[in-house]
Amino acid sequence: MSVVALVNQAKYSVFKWRCELSVPKKLALAFVVAGLTGLLAQLRIVLPWSPVPITGQTFAVLLAGVLLGKWWGGVSMAIYAALGFAGLPWFSGWASGVGATGGYILGFVLAALFLGYFTDRYIRARSFVSMLGLMLFASFVLIYVPGVIWLGCWLGLVKGSPVEIGSLLAMGVVPFIAGDVTKAVAAAAVARAITPKQAYNGEVDKDRWAGWRLP
Repeated sequence: MSVVALVNQAKYSVFKWRCELSVPKKLALAFVVAGLTGLLAQLRIVLPWSPVPITGQTFAVLLAGVLLGKWWGGVSMAIYAALGFAGLPWFSGWASGVGATGGYILGFVLAALFLGYFTDRYIRARSFVSMLGLMLFASFVLIYVPGVIWLGCWLGLVKGSPVEIGSLLAMGVVPFIAGDVTKAVAAAAVARAITPKQAYNGEVDKDRWAGWRLP
């Protein structure tokens, strides 16, 4: 058997094994990914004009659904959010509580659920182009929208008056675009490399995906 065939078989076996794990083992993996997210959250750049830092945790969020699949990627991010909101100091800067970034963290749950669904449901979604598109949508819609909405509410409470949309975008969107595009490209490349291009979970396109010419 060739090296390529061995690698493809290994990827298939790992993802098939992941799908067939018992609930306690899936929950344990969800805690591991939540912990990894907490570690990557400590890779941060503080912005003097914004209460939201640039961090590495989004990279873990984008891969959570890929690694854990439908539902369990979202469970891992729900664990990360719930324990952090409750006081476990594993948010950026070893912080805890809701704070200015609470909306982004809730968006992590939506993003992981979304990406896990497509990873397990469609073989075609595991191509680099498809995964990059899905990850960009997850970042700029599912994470940014609740993040900016909450940031606006939080700043309004702190300042005692509404924040202008321009200022809100300057604090909660614009500084993060380049970094999040870079993280999405890197995460999509990793997802493309580690996911099998064959059905392991009854994918709906298992008899059609090979006809699509996407890298």
